[in-house]
Amino acid sequence: QRIVIFGVDHNPRYPDAEPVPFTVLVNPKIVMLTREIEEDWEGCLSVPGMRGVVPRYTRLRYGGFDAEGNPVEREATGFHARVVQHECDHLDGILYPQRMTDLSKLGFIEELFPGEDIHDE
Repeated sequence: QRIVIFGVDHNPRYPDAEPVPFTVLVNPKIVMLTREIEEDWEGCLSVPGMRGVVPRYTRLRYGGFDAEGNPVEREATGFHARVVQHECDHLDGILYPQRMTDLSKLGFIEELFPGEDIHDE
């Protein structure tokens, strides 16, 4: 079984991000619905204290099953689509720096965002 769990209510790391519903997704499948890519900052508890600019597809459909075995199918755009891609990458052993196209945009939070209260949770 492959399982991801994600959800974002309000997070100071991403103050302008829309909420992402709490989701348990078993055996996820992703279908990209566009070739449009957007670059934005990402962080991860697997790479503590750092952020990087990562290109991600802006619109996708994902599906799988919830914890009770019920089918789940949703479309996602923007931040929600980014979160799904980020978390599903972990299932294949991929961390966000491996998706970056410009490693000069990878750095320590305190150097990238001096004075801002951004931290790993």
